[in-house]
Amino acid sequence: MAVVAHVGDVGLIIRVTLKDEAGTAVNVSAATTKQIKLATPSGTVSAKTAAWGSIGAMDGSDGIIEYATIAGDLTIRGTWRAQAYIITPTRTFHSSIHDFEVEDYLA
Repeated sequence: MAVVAHVGDVGLIIRVTLKDEAGTAVNVSAATTKQIKLATPSGTVSAKTAAWGSIGAMDGSDGIIEYATIAGDLTIRGTWRAQAYIITPTRTFHSSIHDFEVEDYLA
């Protein structure tokens, strides 16, 4: 069974791998800002401070950043969107947008 996000989940890892047009991971180890932007089903966007990925190189050289949800992040069910935002000394860019579902839970 695949992991599914639920309303109120805390500690859910949202992981993004930044890739170039050819699909190759982008080295973002020099990033001075790393964020994952989350958009609710209604379109409200919040920027979350991301960390290096807890898998792989764990230093950004493999393009992986992640964010662990906290209380108050996943507040409603529906289709959410995630996008990485990176600033390095030479570039400022966004990743592709990734959709994911947040479901209700049994009471």
